[in-house]
Amino acid sequence: MKLRLVTLALGAVMAAAPAMADLVFPSLSYRTGPYAAGGIPFADGYADYMTLLNERDGGIGGVKARILECETGYSTEKGVECYEATKGEGALVYQPLSTGITYQLIPKASADGIPVHSMGYGRTSASNGKVFEWVFNYPANYWTGASSAVNHIIDINGGDISGKKIALVYHNSAYGKEPIRTLEELAEKHGFSLTLLPVDHPGQEQKSQWLQIRREKPDYVLLWGWGVMNQVAIQEATNIRFAMENMIGIWWSGAEIDVLPAGDKAHNYKAMALTNVGADYPLYADLQKYVVDAGMAAGAGDQLGTVPYNRGLYAAMLAAEAVRKAQEIHGVADITPAMMRDGMEALEMTEELMTSLGMPNFGPSFSVSCENHGGPGLASVTQWDATAKVWNNISPYQEADMELINGLIAEDSAAYAAENSIEERCN
Repeated sequence: MKLRLVTLALGAVMAAAPAMADLVFPSLSYRTGPYAAGGIPFADGYADYMTLLNERDGGIGGVKARILECETGYSTEKGVECYEATKGEGALVYQPLSTGITYQLIPKASADGIPVHSMGYGRTSASNGKVFEWVFNYPANYWTGASSAVNHIIDINGGDISGKKIALVYHNSAYGKEPIRTLEELAEKHGFSLTLLPVDHPGQEQKSQWLQIRREKPDYVLLWGWGVMNQVAIQEATNIRFAMENMIGIWWSGAEIDVLPAGDKAHNYKAMALTNVGADYPLYADLQKYVVDAGMAAGAGDQLGTVPYNRGLYAAMLAAEAVRKAQEIHGVADITPAMMRDGMEALEMTEELMTSLGMPNFGPSFSVSCENHGGPGLASVTQWDATAKVWNNISPYQEADMELINGLIAEDSAAYAAENSIEERCN
């Protein structure tokens, strides 16, 4: 509660001061194109949370938040254009919502001194804060997601998966390729075979991949898709009668929109998760009162409680708490991007804090440091109940194989530092 008291005191002081500029949060959204079904609710959740803070609390520490939404269509080129068009508006942090865009923004934002938060995506080795000063990817990333999925398979097989066959059906892009090295290392460590099955954008044609799966009969399928690709993959899996409980998606392949088109056949499909599920949280009563009923929702108000909406809420919540931490550290409310970076690097999300925000057990407890911009790599497993049409959490937040992953992060970040003449910090 110390943080909250400091914030309230700061807000009281600033209330008597002259009006300050807004806290600016660019939203690189995609409400159009083949990935819009996931992009729209995420953007709605992100905007609605900031609107709630403005309407209920008068902003963050007495300063109003302002969303600058820019449509990317999930295009890397348009994402870079959005960055260039908005960075001069006082942008505090960019959440690119695309691995391709993230890779392009890392050098640009680092040179400009603006933080990037690629929550659960982007360049995994950016979790090494000694090399990537301005980039964060807490609370988890694609390498920890891949390891967590394999850990789940190990758990349900009594601790031994030697001789098992695992297939990865992945979006043939920087996003989809990100977990391959980790899975290859895990295959060697645990003795399973790995089959790689790329699917080209946007993912509507997958007949050959699923014919191969029917022919080779892997024990498990990992799905690294997005948008329409997920719907097609799950439908194709049901067409060949693949056991849904043996198909596990990454968190971008585990939303309501992914499973509903397959109807009852999608029952028991699994996906990794960054957050808890549903709308049974005190915060939702405030969202309804101050945002939806007040006619201020970013969308139609029909996405509340869905997986991508909750993820947008969570991304906004982490951004807002980093602002509060920055305000506490620097003793000012109208912070700069550099101060925001300090707040992100000192962020500590505890269960006590999430409960005070009306989101108990919504996400994992974690802390960020100079060395570690990625958190502990915690993820849970969710499973789809087609009868009730709900996702259920079936595991607690569990740690990935961090010994293996930290070695890969150190190797990749060292290569990046050498290529870009970056001296390590945090000494």
